[in-house]
Amino acid sequence: MTEPTKPRDPAEGGPLRLYTIRHGETEWSLSGRHTGRTDLPLTAQGEDEARQLEPYLQGIRFSAVVTSPRRRARETCSLAGLGSGAAIDPDLSEWDYGDYEGQRSVDIRKARPDWNIFRDGCPGGESPEQISDRADRLIARLRSLQGSIALFSHGHFGLVLAARWIGLPVVQGQHFSLSTGSLGVLSNDPRHPEVPVLALWNFTPRRHAMQG
Repeated sequence: MTEPTKPRDPAEGGPLRLYTIRHGETEWSLSGRHTGRTDLPLTAQGEDEARQLEPYLQGIRFSAVVTSPRRRARETCSLAGLGSGAAIDPDLSEWDYGDYEGQRSVDIRKARPDWNIFRDGCPGGESPEQISDRADRLIARLRSLQGSIALFSHGHFGLVLAARWIGLPVVQGQHFSLSTGSLGVLSNDPRHPEVPVLALWNFTPRRHAMQG
């Protein structure tokens, strides 16, 4: 992944650009346990991941900064330097895993070998249709805004948001990956403003540093 430039936005208006940030590592993300409503803090590594995002965000004049209500997202927002004045939006919350909260996919598939969250959803939690509606509702609100907006959210919901931004059904979210402490940009093609694009996806400062 090419390193994103560190832009200096001249103004807070202009075309809509959504900077999507997945929270840093937690104990459950490290072990692969599905973390929806459980309010875990970041690990020390997760805190480092959040801090490493600050140089890529500090030069941007954000029209708004919005975070999931979960602690891991709010901590990432703060450590990345954007905690002051951040608004909370429940629509940025992670997929509600229902009965699968705290379980790993490998364990769920012992009972349901063909289970796929993007196709099947979670018993007692959200269905693909429900999370698609939630993402669409959020996108519709954001589309009425201008400028650069920072969104601090989660893994599965981030994949759904990206898929819905470019008009794909939720099930296609399974073809994307999203690391902890990663940055993406959802925008529109400047040459074809009616075409939504993933302008940047799954960029992590630590991976770029290792490759450099």
